[in-house]
Order: sequence, then C-alpha cells, then structure tokens
Amino acid sequence: MTDHASDNRQEHWNRTRNLMIAHLVVWFFFAYLVQWFAADLNKISFLHFPVGFYMAAQGSLFAFVIQLFIFVKQQDRIDRECGVAEED
Repeated sequence: MTDHASDNRQEHWNRTRNLMIAHLVVWFFFAYLVQWFAADLNKISFLHFPVGFYMAAQGSLFAFVIQLFIFVKQQDRIDRECGVAEED
C-alpha cells in the first residue's frame, strides 16, 4: 500500500468519524433534549397542540428521517472525494 493510499484512508476515516459525531450530537438533541424540555415547550402551541407533545410525537421522528437522508448524501460525497465510493 502506498503512502498516498494510506493518507487517503486516514483522511476518509477522519472525515467519516467527524460526520458521525456531528450526526450523533444532532440525534442526541432530538432524542433526549427536546423530550427532556417537552413540559417547558408545552407553553407554546402549534396547530392547537402543545409544542412539547408535537416535538415528542412527530417532530423528532421527522428530524431523524431527514437526518438519515442528509447523512447518506454527506457520506457519499466524502467517499467520492476520498476515492472509495462504490460505482453506480
């Protein structure tokens, strides 16, 4: 294995790890922090539902699905830039 390939693998891993950490932070925010403060958010209403209820029941799930698509797109870009993408 050449040094260039080794550097590419290391760069790919560093970028993938950083992307994963960033998405885990976002996931933690929607999975725990929004739910934790749901009672405080209930003071605000959205479509006649308390915001805490809405975020717990619908908003977090919506955020997870959107986050999944964003993660896949970002990871594919990293793979292509580092030369390890699967061919279409």
